[in-house]
Amino acid sequence: MTATIIDGKALAAKVRANVAADVAKMREAGLPAPGLATVLVGEDPASKVYVSSKQKACAQAGIESFGHVLPATATQEEVESLVKELNADPSVNGILVQLPLPKGLDEERVLNSISLEKDVDGFHPVNIGRLAQKGREPLFVPCTPYGCIYMLEEMGVKLDGANAVVLGRSNIVGMPVALLLVRQNATVTVCHSRTKDLPGVVRSADVLIAAVGRAEMVRGDWVKPGAVVIDVGINRIEDPTHPKGSRLVGDVAFDEVKEVAGAITPVPGGVGPMTIAMLMRNTVRAAQMANSK
Repeated sequence: MTATIIDGKALAAKVRANVAADVAKMREAGLPAPGLATVLVGEDPASKVYVSSKQKACAQAGIESFGHVLPATATQEEVESLVKELNADPSVNGILVQLPLPKGLDEERVLNSISLEKDVDGFHPVNIGRLAQKGREPLFVPCTPYGCIYMLEEMGVKLDGANAVVLGRSNIVGMPVALLLVRQNATVTVCHSRTKDLPGVVRSADVLIAAVGRAEMVRGDWVKPGAVVIDVGINRIEDPTHPKGSRLVGDVAFDEVKEVAGAITPVPGGVGPMTIAMLMRNTVRAAQMANSK
């Protein structure tokens, strides 16, 4: 068996085309374009790349982009003050504070200061709380988990009654994606460093979400034949044969697992493009909510 490769770039392009169409309709109706504000604190190279890619995606979709950069020496009060200004700005529909923040800053306090109606990253405790409660709906779902579920739905994967295993329990991916799978009536196991017989638990999965941050941790003999594998990991490893001397890999040993799984996402080109696409979708949703008031 050779797995179907799930093309995240193609699926993300579909979402972004729909977003651009929604923005065009808003402008045709005489409404302002949605606006996304990004807040970058410090000079972390990876964070700068991520913010730049989000701003580029905004431009392609017709979304206004407002970039704010603070020095790494910025105080807690300065960061929260900027967020409060953006909360009060009607041209800003979504606020994205790029994580991680420099040491010494309280990320939770900063995220809590973002208006619930502008929390397009979906990390506000109220949004996560609503996600966890039956019969409640969050205003926004965290972008990477949202993208994972979208991919599964687009691939026609039956989640109702499926055994789903989530490898990793972070607030950004592991826990929210587990909650989303529960909402789809999957039976969900969340694995972590204390899980006994980890390969055996992973092998029980009809659907595996790998989001643990360890390069190629999931081996071919960990995976049930025919399982659907969503690899969220992005890890850089040394590779003397590569022109740059290194390359990106996921949390799954792709070459091994693709011979066992029924479908699998590649790294890069899988979940990554979906994260930005869902951020664009959330931003348009925030604008639509603001316009309806």
